[in-house]
Amino acid sequence: MNFATEAFMAHRNLLFTVAYEMLGSAADAEDVLQETWLRWADVDLGTVREPRAYLVRITTRQALGRLRTLGRRKESYVGPWLPEPLLTAPDVAEDVELADSVSMAMLLVLETLAPTERAVFVLREVFDLDYDEIAEAVGKNPAAVRQIAHRARAHVAARRPRGVVSATETRDAIEAFQQAIATGNLQSMLDILAPDVVFLGDGGGIKEAAPAPIVGADRVAPLAVGLRRFSAAGSLQPAQVNGYPALVLRLDGEIDTVIAVRIDGGLITGLYAVRNPEKLSRVERETTLCR
Repeated sequence: MNFATEAFMAHRNLLFTVAYEMLGSAADAEDVLQETWLRWADVDLGTVREPRAYLVRITTRQALGRLRTLGRRKESYVGPWLPEPLLTAPDVAEDVELADSVSMAMLLVLETLAPTERAVFVLREVFDLDYDEIAEAVGKNPAAVRQIAHRARAHVAARRPRGVVSATETRDAIEAFQQAIATGNLQSMLDILAPDVVFLGDGGGIKEAAPAPIVGADRVAPLAVGLRRFSAAGSLQPAQVNGYPALVLRLDGEIDTVIAVRIDGGLITGLYAVRNPEKLSRVERETTLCR
């Protein structure tokens, strides 16, 4: 049991990252880790050649089951659903590929994949598992996994940001966005927003939020500038969220909204405002992610 515990704890952050990238929910990822531990504790360790691969396999299978359940929950979710934001350490931002894979923009792209496609893409493109390992995890043969991986890559490539955006470029855009809010300058806001920018607000039916996506700089800019009235009553501060700079709005000392961005070509093409209080607990403390 001591070896089982040590092996699980040694890979816990990796397993959480796998589950979170598959689910977009830290709460569900933690549940998956509990289920993984219960199954791992019952394994005959004499049959395990590589604990890391075995644990990833268990986690993937549990996350796949949870992903299908989560899909049904999202069907009845009030308004747009956004991933649960995580306050991340600077070392996540330094790993460009990891930061890109957990960014709000990428997690929303992954939402458009079927469950098995998402699992295969995450395990192959983010964690660089070989096809045989992935096949074991998803219950497919290696040839099928190769086809799924090819299809998933093409799907993601057509929808992801046009290039990996540096943390500096994102920070500059965030600062310009924050300055436009602070000054209430509509033209400054229009200058940083792409013409086809999309705003998504997630209140989960608990907090007020836009009931549907808002598209276009002419519609999003006044809404964004309107955040000035909230920041005047509280604070709007930068933070490292999901590997990239973001803004955290606090009212009366409590986190009210986390605003993440998507950048393409130096302009903001996506604004993601998470207000559902059930999704904000992970912004109070850093979450360790790793590959």
